[in-house]
Amino acid sequence: MSLRAGARRERLMWYRLKEGPGKSSPAAGPATAPTAASAFRRVDIALGCSYVGEEARGLLRAAGEASSEHPAALVLRGVSVSDDRNLGEVTEYKVPQEKPDPSAPIVFEASAPSVSIPHAESLLHAECDGEELTCEISPYSSQRAGDGLCHTSWFMSTLRLSGRISIALVLRGPHCGGWEEEEEHDATLHPKLRLPMSKEGTLLTTVEFQLSSRNTSLRMHLGGSVTLDCRFALAPSSLFSSLEWRRQHRGSGQSLFRYQVGSTGPASQPKVHVDVAELLGSGDASLTLQGVSVEDEGSYICLVSTPLHQAQHIIQLHVAAPPRVRIIPAVVSFERDVTTTLACNIAGYYPLDVLVSWTQKTPEDDTEIPLSDAHFSSHRQSQDGTYSITSYISISSATARAPATYSCHVSHVALAEPISVSTHLKAPEQMGSEGLVGSFIATIIFIVVLFIVLRRRAARPKPEQLLSTSE
Repeated sequence: MSLRAGARRERLMWYRLKEGPGKSSPAAGPATAPTAASAFRRVDIALGCSYVGEEARGLLRAAGEASSEHPAALVLRGVSVSDDRNLGEVTEYKVPQEKPDPSAPIVFEASAPSVSIPHAESLLHAECDGEELTCEISPYSSQRAGDGLCHTSWFMSTLRLSGRISIALVLRGPHCGGWEEEEEHDATLHPKLRLPMSKEGTLLTTVEFQLSSRNTSLRMHLGGSVTLDCRFALAPSSLFSSLEWRRQHRGSGQSLFRYQVGSTGPASQPKVHVDVAELLGSGDASLTLQGVSVEDEGSYICLVSTPLHQAQHIIQLHVAAPPRVRIIPAVVSFERDVTTTLACNIAGYYPLDVLVSWTQKTPEDDTEIPLSDAHFSSHRQSQDGTYSITSYISISSATARAPATYSCHVSHVALAEPISVSTHLKAPEQMGSEGLVGSFIATIIFIVVLFIVLRRRAARPKPEQLLSTSE
């Protein structure tokens, strides 16, 4: 597999064992056979990337050259991953060529001796699992390494895996010489970036700062609680400075949480919580949001800063509420020359988009027949931000078929499957037989009541009987 320039970026997955059985290295320690308690191996992971942006340190190869995209590769050296017994056959990563030309892929070798690479197993198995992995590398900034002429180059590498995992790596690059220093120091510089290369033609970097998140997009129901994942790790040469969480939605932004090292305490909005002890102890900057409402929807930005750098993750929070569906009336009486209107009320849903359809089915039909003559009320919004709408359909005795079942079907993003509610149209003979039964029962009741009244009257004594008794 090789790197090629082109519109489609080719994804790469090379890895090799750092040490074979019986060997050891200072970084990994003695290598042992995988066991239940120690099933980890150190591997190299190579990812197909794009290098985006102006040339490092703003040194353009030609006047007027603008931002560009160039094929690249990121090789993460010595990453510790769990051995799930699928690493039996490994492929050793080899640098494409020793002396790259300006059109060849730019190979960044990144070691992380003191910064763990999160989600390494997911990166390693992404292609085998059919997940989409994107990698982008861009120049971050230039910081003075001293009073000399040479600077230190910095790069930002952003990895995204199938829209669910995001990793940002701040890479410390090699010391760089200017154009005028190339001949003076007889350095081998990369033909495109003008940075010192290794003898294999790669750019050697170290990971100084990583920020990761397990969720880049979440959907929560109203009233629930959600935790927005954000974690970081720093090399010993870097110090944590501050954390800020912000929310942006429809052009407006709001600071939800802010903690500055050395301050008396965090500044926080209601309903949000960040565990400061975990933040300072393990680098867990996750934010918990209680009682999710419609107003909480938006883009949440986790911004972690050091004295030299900043890295951020954006997590999209979507709020959803499933609809409540009711059809009126529940039973329809078939009457000649009468038009009956059925109402399907859909209430309490969010977001706005909802799909409503009607069907009809008789005992003779094998499937439901779609009805297309429905009309709708306007949307109504309640105080909690949810929406309601009513769909109407008319049943005419001239076109209706009875008995029949009329169903209202509702689809919404908050529903795992559509909701269907039904009403029944009774046949005329059903209505006639029921009417006869009702009349018969009413007649029986009338006869019984009449019999009781007449019997009571017959039991009363007549006036002449009362007079004879008194004499």
